[in-house]
Amino acid sequence: MERKQGFFSALKDEVIRGLSPVRSRSKSPARSASPISGLLRRRPKQLTNGDPLVARSGSLTGETLAPLYEGPDQDRSELGDSKRVGSAIGQWMKGQLSRAPSMTATMAYKHRSDLRLLLGVMGAPLAPVHVSTTDPLPHLSIKDTPIETSSAQYILQQYTAASGGQKLQNTIKNAYAMGKVKMVASEFETASRVVKNKHAARAADTGGFVLWQMNPDMWYVELAVGGSKVHAGCNGNLVWRHTPWLGAHTAKGPVRPLRRALQGLDPRTTASMFTDAKCVGEKKINGEDCFILKICADPQTLKARSEGPAEIIRHVLFGYFSQKTGLIVHMEDSHLTRIQTTGGDAVYWETTINSSMDDYRPVEGLMIAHSGHSVVTLFRFGEMAMSHTKTRMEEAWSIEEVAFNVPGLSIDCFIPPADLKSTSFSETSELPEGERGKSALMVAGHRAKVAALV
Repeated sequence: MERKQGFFSALKDEVIRGLSPVRSRSKSPARSASPISGLLRRRPKQLTNGDPLVARSGSLTGETLAPLYEGPDQDRSELGDSKRVGSAIGQWMKGQLSRAPSMTATMAYKHRSDLRLLLGVMGAPLAPVHVSTTDPLPHLSIKDTPIETSSAQYILQQYTAASGGQKLQNTIKNAYAMGKVKMVASEFETASRVVKNKHAARAADTGGFVLWQMNPDMWYVELAVGGSKVHAGCNGNLVWRHTPWLGAHTAKGPVRPLRRALQGLDPRTTASMFTDAKCVGEKKINGEDCFILKICADPQTLKARSEGPAEIIRHVLFGYFSQKTGLIVHMEDSHLTRIQTTGGDAVYWETTINSSMDDYRPVEGLMIAHSGHSVVTLFRFGEMAMSHTKTRMEEAWSIEEVAFNVPGLSIDCFIPPADLKSTSFSETSELPEGERGKSALMVAGHRAKVAALV
């Protein structure tokens, strides 16, 4: 109780004085401090053992964080010294790196490429369809309603009740969550061989994220991993994303929720997401019987997200709701992108994200998942059967802080950055500069595999 009161006291004081995500975006992103830096001036949590997924460090909940280096670091051995001088997380990472063997130039380049891929795909992916939390859930109806639809409505009613009830959810005007993440590229497969990351635990990049949400349909997320930072936001009318290698861009297509918020953090948006879903069956997930709800992006949304040679063919989302608890415990979304290169064969990228949500605990009456794990698979294939590649990436996360109805939070916190480019975020613009010498086929493919989730 003493710790919770200390957090909310600091939270209230700093927010009322004007600390918000918009403050950090009023400057150049490369020199801006994290919007949560002032909120985290409290005693670090004690380290705990027995957590194999997410490295538990008090660094993210300790001292004020200095500005992050914007971009994959050129020399990991200097990360703690020059890029986060004086910060607790910098000192922790410096200690970790000092025990690791020195990296060769090839290893360093591969790490930067892997980090860019991890941040591009798992940093701030969006849900497949537009959702507005202002729209009420449909009334349960059986008459003249297909059994797949009426069953889905019943499952959503049970989920809403298990999550805390619609009456309580309607009292939530804004929300804040902070957590830790651990990402790694664990496997790469070609037609001739499979290369597994034997030292995945040591090669994993660790960091943290902060998420702000506010009605109606506004959100802002900031993710810092491996010395680099990705942030994205939505002011209700426009979705944008900033990466160190592209700067700030708007996202193509309609406004869509942040997928990370659907992973057990935002029950109301999750229920709204599956409003038009159909129940397509049952399946046992991690020993638990679940109902399966399915939604698909409509052709208009897919067309709006497509650009140039990149065409989004389909985007499907499955939600697995526990028959025992009523809560969503697993989520899988898959989408297919077609890239037509000039004078060459079409190349297809299929991106699949499987996420499991665990450790549900009540926070002010709402059931929130406090940990989870995601597995991302990028599968490239084309006309030639022997030209396929498959990349497997993993992310584990844990939630450290959750708060609702934060005093002083306003719509000014969700204003897009001043340097937002007028051009939309392209599906074919994520290729690193150093890889532009590759063939046109590989160029289109590598660009699309990172951007296809947006």
